Amino acid sequence: MNTQAHRIAGAPISWGVCEVPGWGYQLTPERVLKEMREVGLAATEIGPEGFLPGEPQAMAQVLDHHDLQAVGGFTPLLLHVPGHDPLPEAETLLESYAASKADVLVLSAVTGLDGYDSRPELDADGWRLLLSNLDRLSALAAERGVRAVLHPHVGTMIENGDEVQRVLEHSAISLCLDTGHLLIGGTDPAELTRQAPERIAHTHMKDVNAALAAKVQSGRLTYTEAVREGMYRPLGAGDVDVRAIVTHLGARGYDGWYVLEQDTILTEEPAGRGPLDDVWASAEHLRSVLGEAQQ
Repeated sequence: MNTQAHRIAGAPISWGVCEVPGWGYQLTPERVLKEMREVGLAATEIGPEGFLPGEPQAMAQVLDHHDLQAVGGFTPLLLHVPGHDPLPEAETLLESYAASKADVLVLSAVTGLDGYDSRPELDADGWRLLLSNLDRLSALAAERGVRAVLHPHVGTMIENGDEVQRVLEHSAISLCLDTGHLLIGGTDPAELTRQAPERIAHTHMKDVNAALAAKVQSGRLTYTEAVREGMYRPLGAGDVDVRAIVTHLGARGYDGWYVLEQDTILTEEPAGRGPLDDVWASAEHLRSVLGEAQQ
């Protein structure tokens, strides 16, 4: 097992690569993966469909070329709609995980709408189906040696604190602690980590400008508008208590990945270093905090 300091991974969204239609200018895998290695990251999440080759061996070769391991990837699935079974889609994806040795399936309970700026409300039947599907997907992944985690996410069916607690109480699935989405959804990520560290198997480390997050919570800005205005900050430059989160996880013996994510929207190919500078700053801050926690 690598030390915590070596379990820092990247995510293409920090370079503006996103599955949302019209999100922004999309950089090439060659640039993104090369810059991940410049930062000294050990692994990457797979990114949206089409970012890396879909054929498992081809994906593995691209990652090997850049000396990167695959962690797994953000997987938006429809989990609350009667008559729609998410398992076949997950099964196909898990087949590709074997070749790239990815070990975390990061699930998001999407609404069925494009983007993350609005969402429907679930009734009791919808909740029962969603929770049942989470447990089915968790069992399916475990059969293949993969850990399924639920990613609470703004604009999905699991966004706010009450919804996160409902999952913790009525499903056995582990969580992806996304420090940014939790804060924007009204959950203190440091407090959740203190309360339920045993349920956290994966982390997306984001920092957030709380003033812009409050505008999303109140409806004064859409999620996308806030991202464009710089709601996400390099670690240590926002309002998330990164040190407390790492301390709580370390006390529990957390040995999962710390994935650096700073959701970014690009308008064109950066002429200079572009997103690389912010990723560098986040990586250095996290390494420092991890080093202090291990002393």
